[in-house]
Amino acid sequence: MTMQKQREAIVRYGRKMITSQLTIGAGGNLSMVDRAAGKVAISPSGIEYFDLQPQDVVITDLDGHVLDGQYKPSSELGFHLALYRQRPDVNAVLHTHSVYATTMACLGWEIPAVHYLVGFSGHKVPLAPYATFGTPELARNVAAGIGDYNAVLLANHGLVAVGSDLGRAFNTAEEIELVARIYYQTKSVGNPVILPEEEMARVLEKFATYGQSPKEDSNV
Repeated sequence: MTMQKQREAIVRYGRKMITSQLTIGAGGNLSMVDRAAGKVAISPSGIEYFDLQPQDVVITDLDGHVLDGQYKPSSELGFHLALYRQRPDVNAVLHTHSVYATTMACLGWEIPAVHYLVGFSGHKVPLAPYATFGTPELARNVAAGIGDYNAVLLANHGLVAVGSDLGRAFNTAEEIELVARIYYQTKSVGNPVILPEEEMARVLEKFATYGQSPKEDSNV
């Protein structure tokens, strides 16, 4: 089976998105790229993650043409491809509708450094302007809005997280959901203290060598 390892990872992390309450049903989408082969594995449109099997994951080329799979690819294939074109450091993209991050997106707020774990994204989580889902305009907004961050909020929509592998993208989405909840709760009772730029610079330097290097979802 073409890109079997990546297809299996998409099924596994799709189910983790549900069990970690980052989305419900078939909401959101996730993909991985094999740059050497010029192929992308992406979740299909409208299939619930606990019904999804590896052979159901769709394979496309980097122009979006379907190479393998019986189902239509996610309606958001466009912004996955745009991110892979723009960011050579990115090998996985994960899009969620997690409640607190989406609440921030619906308020039109970025997420500042209210907690150092925002460093999973960078100094903050930026906000991309609203566009209808599945459109080229949304793909352009996501690619422009993310810059060199690892996460971006989509106005009135949700969150996109990227990583060198799917495990890192998932971890970023999960940690940013926690930070979004903290920001929501602190804003509800007062004015949160935001960490200064120089402290976040120290945090990001420490993050560069933190933890272990996961191998199970590597594309090599």
